[in-house]
Amino acid sequence: MQVKDMLQIMNVDFFSGVPDSQLKALCNYLMDTYGIDSKHHIIAVNEGSSVGLAAGYYLSTGKIPAVYMQNSGEGNAVNPVVSLLNDNVYAIPMIFIIGWRGEPGSYDEPQHIYQGKITLSLLKVIGIEYFVVDKNTSINEINGIMKNFNVLLLKGKQVAFVIKKGALEYSNTVEYKNQFSLSRENVIEQIVSIANEDLIISTTGKASRELFEVRERKKQDHKHDFLTVGSMGHSSSIALGVALNVIDRKIWCIDGDGAVLMHMGAMATIGAIHPHNFVHIIINNSCHETVGGMPTVAKQIDFPEIAKGCGYVNVTRVENFKDLGIQLEKAKYAKELTLIEVCCNIGSRLSLGRPTTSAIENKINFMDFLNLE
Repeated sequence: MQVKDMLQIMNVDFFSGVPDSQLKALCNYLMDTYGIDSKHHIIAVNEGSSVGLAAGYYLSTGKIPAVYMQNSGEGNAVNPVVSLLNDNVYAIPMIFIIGWRGEPGSYDEPQHIYQGKITLSLLKVIGIEYFVVDKNTSINEINGIMKNFNVLLLKGKQVAFVIKKGALEYSNTVEYKNQFSLSRENVIEQIVSIANEDLIISTTGKASRELFEVRERKKQDHKHDFLTVGSMGHSSSIALGVALNVIDRKIWCIDGDGAVLMHMGAMATIGAIHPHNFVHIIINNSCHETVGGMPTVAKQIDFPEIAKGCGYVNVTRVENFKDLGIQLEKAKYAKELTLIEVCCNIGSRLSLGRPTTSAIENKINFMDFLNLE
């Protein structure tokens, strides 16, 4: 089904959300049609924030908004859905468009399996009526279900379209790029070389996949690394928990701009505690590259200044390999909390693989290295 046809039936002209690969056709259509436009389309830092934005839109216009997300984002959205939108509270109507990762019976990555299993039941528990859209769904079916949904929306309820893989199509190609030359994988390789026997906690998405393959190329053990394959935005908190309990080792957190933005309050906690053995590296390409390349707001903000305001002691930004090497060496031997923002380009190897060990094996190897198992 062409995404434009579905949106016309929904009759919505304001969208907010967090990009998802399952919704790439939708995201590309919105970027191609509106870009980032405060009147029609805003990419939010997390799904709960998207719900808040959409609620504000409804309160100020009286018109129904749409919020899009990967199904993992249901967790971030639950609180505002049940404590703000629910018809026992403010009865704010809203349409959700949810990419169904980890759909039962289909192959997906470990972080999506359980989330995929509970996607529909979770919607049911929080009182959201849903309709599953697949490759065979017709325009007539969408028309019919939308008539039923409109009755619910008029009562201040929320509804959802759950999108299976390949269900939506958009023929135009949208290119996402920036002006930086550093590649993320080369940056990670440099971090690995300097970190040596230190511990590395990496964020979800391609960063962890690249870290795994860097170790493979170097024929190194993976025991030094914890790959945060899910829970976007929480790798820095995981790294903080490790740093506070493994005080004789340097802890490197490889983060991404989208992940940092999703739960940026973690930086306040890290800065307030200011562990001396923590190096926070934000690899910033100002986009959600792992799920398609749609932009984040990271281009407009200053991570080093934010970090400084949160209590980080050493902060810097680098855009080339020479400066990167210098700052990584400084961080290696610094005795204070450090943040390095590394500006890099958008893109990865077409041949980039995925970890060949399981998440459980990753945990066991990491804890074995710390003599905890």
